[in-house]
Amino acid sequence: MIDTLLATFNRWVEGFGLMSQGWRVGVIVFILVFGTATVAYIASHVIRLLEARFEKTRNLWDDALLHAARRPVVAFVWLQGVYWAAEVAHHYSGAEIFKVNETALELGFIWVLVWALLRLIKQAEKILSSPLKMQKPMDYTTVNAVSKLSKAVVIITAVLIAMQSLGYSISGVLAFGGVGGIAVGFAAKDLLANFFGGMIVHLDRPFKVGDWIRSPDRTIEGTVEHIGWRVTTIRTFDQRPLYVPNAAFTTIAVENPSRMTNRRIYETIGVRYADVKQMPEIVADIRAMLEHHEEIDTRRTLIVNFVAFNASSLDIMVYTFTKTTDWVRFHEIKQDVLLKISDIIEQHGAEVAFPTRTLHLPDGVRLVAGTGQTADVGDPGGKDTRPEHSEET
Repeated sequence: MIDTLLATFNRWVEGFGLMSQGWRVGVIVFILVFGTATVAYIASHVIRLLEARFEKTRNLWDDALLHAARRPVVAFVWLQGVYWAAEVAHHYSGAEIFKVNETALELGFIWVLVWALLRLIKQAEKILSSPLKMQKPMDYTTVNAVSKLSKAVVIITAVLIAMQSLGYSISGVLAFGGVGGIAVGFAAKDLLANFFGGMIVHLDRPFKVGDWIRSPDRTIEGTVEHIGWRVTTIRTFDQRPLYVPNAAFTTIAVENPSRMTNRRIYETIGVRYADVKQMPEIVADIRAMLEHHEEIDTRRTLIVNFVAFNASSLDIMVYTFTKTTDWVRFHEIKQDVLLKISDIIEQHGAEVAFPTRTLHLPDGVRLVAGTGQTADVGDPGGKDTRPEHSEET
């Protein structure tokens, strides 16, 4: 086809006797490049206009498709223009370098197609995980995992097709990959363990990006920033990045406090032994206060009971749950609850107990000030004596 067009153009130009062959080649190449630029400009603006129009519709996928295709379409137009210009140069010059035009066109087309697919996958990832675009957005960790897997499939497939275009046998490559994969598997077992550990994290979803996690088996605690195929990045509470190999999550227990429904208040309040008669009223008032507290979740277990005669106190167990799970807000509520309990105890004329010790001395024995020794009350000389026995409680 190109030979026919060039022959027609040559006859037309030679009829006027205007230019030499070198000038004719330059004019044709210029016309092709200028035409390519014009077509690329028109295609880009047409797609932009279509994007602006489809943005007004409720369908999000046509927007994603047009946005993903705009730049690859422009690149494809330029690819075709450069190919035709190179064909013209090859027709007139016969240089060896232009013999790769067909192969370059095939590889360029594969590259443009892969670029478009990768952009489409990225747009789909944004749509599926965005709460602004979806009524029920999917979990970002899952969407991100599927996106990475899809990109890997597209790239691997493109590489195999490109190798086939270059004359390599795909069957031979796959056979070599099967044999070499065994050797690579033994050499990179830790890397593969981390890869499959990351896959398990993506499939089981014990946590996602943004969750606060911790492990009772390891010194691991913080907010998840990124879940990769080899390591998971956790930002500790002192703002240091912690990189945990994914294989570790297959052998340790992981807590996810971010998914708790409530936070627990579990305290033991001690009251003096002298206030034992006020205990029923104190316990009842504390329970009533918690039942009417607007930040306490009464649907959960609520326990307020006198539970033990301790060494120097009568112990009241307070066991309840707050509605909030926010760490800062929880401590504000807990402070309010403890202060109200203190007020209730004080209102009944009782006091919160603190460690005390009572020393009982036999009759007729007194303490000598400043000595810490005992003496008989009837001894005029103040002779120090030891009591036969003493009792501590």
